[in-house]
Amino acid sequence: MSNDTEVDMKDVELNEVEQEKQPMTEGEANNYAISPVSEKNGIVKVKIPDEESKFTGLSKEELLKVAGTPGWVKVRWALLILFWLGWLGMLAGAIAIIIQAPRCKPLPAMNWWNYGPLYQIGDVQSFTKSSDLKGLTDKLQALDELKVKGLIIGPIHVSSADKPEELNLTEISKEAGGLAQFQELIKAAHKRGKEPWFTDAVSTVVKLESAMMYWLKEDVDGFLFYDVEKVSTAAPTLWKDVEELVHNQTESVGKNKKVLIGVTEQSSSDDISVLLNKTGVDLLLTGALNPLSTALDIAHTVDSLYSAYNQTRLTWNIGGRIAGHLASLVGLAKVKLSQLMLLTLPGTPVFNYGDEIGLEDGVEKYPTMVWNENDENVTKSKKDEFSTVRKFFKDMSEKRSKERSLQHGEYIPLFNSTTAMAYVRSWDQNERYLIALNWHSTESVTLQLKHAEIPEYATVVYSTSGGDENTVLDLAKLVVKPEQGIMLKFPYNP
Repeated sequence: MSNDTEVDMKDVELNEVEQEKQPMTEGEANNYAISPVSEKNGIVKVKIPDEESKFTGLSKEELLKVAGTPGWVKVRWALLILFWLGWLGMLAGAIAIIIQAPRCKPLPAMNWWNYGPLYQIGDVQSFTKSSDLKGLTDKLQALDELKVKGLIIGPIHVSSADKPEELNLTEISKEAGGLAQFQELIKAAHKRGKEPWFTDAVSTVVKLESAMMYWLKEDVDGFLFYDVEKVSTAAPTLWKDVEELVHNQTESVGKNKKVLIGVTEQSSSDDISVLLNKTGVDLLLTGALNPLSTALDIAHTVDSLYSAYNQTRLTWNIGGRIAGHLASLVGLAKVKLSQLMLLTLPGTPVFNYGDEIGLEDGVEKYPTMVWNENDENVTKSKKDEFSTVRKFFKDMSEKRSKERSLQHGEYIPLFNSTTAMAYVRSWDQNERYLIALNWHSTESVTLQLKHAEIPEYATVVYSTSGGDENTVLDLAKLVVKPEQGIMLKFPYNP
């Protein structure tokens, strides 16, 4: 009995399952909904509604009707007020930031000759390996790479040491190429942002003023006088006219400002100050950085002149057309050291042609310039040395042209002794640069640099010995190797 009943119940459950598996009728398909979960076999019945509801949005008329309700009007006004409050808040914040931020210091007035090194070419033929000024024009691209801002050319006028009566200040000598080539050189130099000017090496003032008028019409950008103290003393009235003639050629009449340069052998800061005041020259090439001077003497001269004059009037040179080339005066080992100093002191650096590669004097003061690797008269090792020195000069000159601290920044002395010196160049909120120099040939020097203007550490930018770039050094125990110069940088810290 019990077995039959159990079979019958299984049949009932199977029949119910079979019915659930049967397809829905048409009526069921059109009208279904979720039904309670079946307690049998976990079966769920779902009923589909008659029609799926769709949202079609409001019509234009309905939107206009809703938009005019008091609730939406209040919402719109609230959003508008929030927008303007936010805008005014941002404006007030911007104004507060501008007011509280430190103001940039105005840039000092500078002349074109203060923006980069000046380059002397005493003998055109030795410099270009050609016999005329056209060869010099072809070399302007190479000078562009050095960031040279002005060329001191000559003397190239007709003159004779044995026959002073043949002196002609208004005629270019045939050896130099004549007036037409000189005019082409001036045009090409001006296109490249260089300002060439004429070197007057005569000791007489006869026909001087008329000759200067002639060259000014040819668009030269200034004049250089050797033994300027003698020239200005021999005829003070005429020299005053020379000053006015040069300095009246200003941009106010549509011309570039002209520069008046003097050359003297004086080396003390007192004597240099006297000549700057007496002659009225814009720049004065001197013996202040005499290679025989100690680092202490150099530091004293720089400090004294920087304190007395605007740095736009300060000029720094070692050697020159008459004194000779840098490498011959300081030695090859100290060429890059000297370049580093000249290009970072406050003022205008002036170089003799070939100083950028370490060219040395021969029997005369006009050695032949080395331009390329195909020069058969120069050994490979010498060419490599020239290339290394030139690259350092190029990098340093480019750095000077880009950084305001190096271009016209303040000069802060940190240390000086008989063999070493260190100083900082800084401008307003720009990156600062620290320069440390050691002239001793065999001994390193350890500088303990502590100053309110400098941090504990600084990063090496350039080193004359190479290989130290990007190294962070402790300024409280800065070691400078023999005959080494280092440039370091550190950020502005308000």
